[in-house]
Amino acid sequence: MTVDLRTPPGMLQPVPYHHVAVGTGTRHVHVAGQVARDAEGRPVAADDLAGQVAQALRSTARGLAGARAGFADVVRLRFFAVRWHPDKYGDLLAGIERVAEELGIPQPWPPVSLLGIDSLFEPDVLVEVEAYAVLD
Repeated sequence: MTVDLRTPPGMLQPVPYHHVAVGTGTRHVHVAGQVARDAEGRPVAADDLAGQVAQALRSTARGLAGARAGFADVVRLRFFAVRWHPDKYGDLLAGIERVAEELGIPQPWPPVSLLGIDSLFEPDVLVEVEAYAVLD
């Protein structure tokens, strides 16, 4: 097993993710810039944060698969959310939960960060996903 997800005693609980991931493999996979676009670049789920999170995670899964990896190999996820406010948290979670089983996202998730930002490269993009995986 190349990824060992852990939450050591004394760390903040409950949260839907592990605080620590130990990767013991030699091949690193970085998937960046995944947003709610289809394969032709058309926007998906306009003005729908949950829908955009789901689509961005599906794109992330395709990127991982292109490197012969999956979410079980991920040691860190990072979300960039436009105009973030804590009352959007439910929509973000709903988007993840919508595709978690479909994409094999482990529960609890690997370590995850959420960064609130002013904007992304296009005004319709509400969220961007990055994933870092380790493989043998």
